[in-house]
Amino acid sequence: MLNGRRVPLTLAFAGLILVAFGAGCRGFFVKPTLSSITVTPATATLQTGSTGNTQQYTAFGTFNDGSTGSPAVTWTSSDPTVATVTAGGLATSVATGTATITATATQNPTIKGTGQLTVTVGCIQSITLNPASTVTLSVSIQGQNTVPITAQATTCNGAVYITSTATWTSSNPSVAIVNGGVVTALAPGSTSITASAGGIVSPATPVNVNP
Repeated sequence: MLNGRRVPLTLAFAGLILVAFGAGCRGFFVKPTLSSITVTPATATLQTGSTGNTQQYTAFGTFNDGSTGSPAVTWTSSDPTVATVTAGGLATSVATGTATITATATQNPTIKGTGQLTVTVGCIQSITLNPASTVTLSVSIQGQNTVPITAQATTCNGAVYITSTATWTSSNPSVAIVNGGVVTALAPGSTSITASAGGIVSPATPVNVNP
């Protein structure tokens, strides 16, 4: 009688051991949780028009066990009037300006990654400044220590003002600096101002600064 019961009891005991062992080992197989998201590229520049106007963004996830992967994310643009982005992370330019492209984890919306996008005028053939002739400023005379300069790009789609989006340069920033096309005198001397965009640099506007 007792011998007849040993087999089922032994099997039951073995089953309990396996269950306990499985429960104890389950911790080794816990699914890692997402810790952070990195968006690439971190910065990108697109052009308006039909060429050079898209950028594919990718989200890389880092998990709490140190592993990496591609988490499920939702893509958004901070300014759809500048650039839109698809559910797959493809950004397309709309108009000049800047926008932030964000990837938000679908399972934990508090985890996000961002990339910065700048949209410039595309198909630029030349850039002209106005005024183009020599400008004279004075350090000490109020109202004569600054001057605005505008930049206009000639493109395959017509003329476009790029004053606010161009990259401005002063050849001698100790004499005068330029910010968004506004030249400010700092010290007597001479310098020249240029604007660039899309790999094209404008002819320089000379600037003389008097005391």
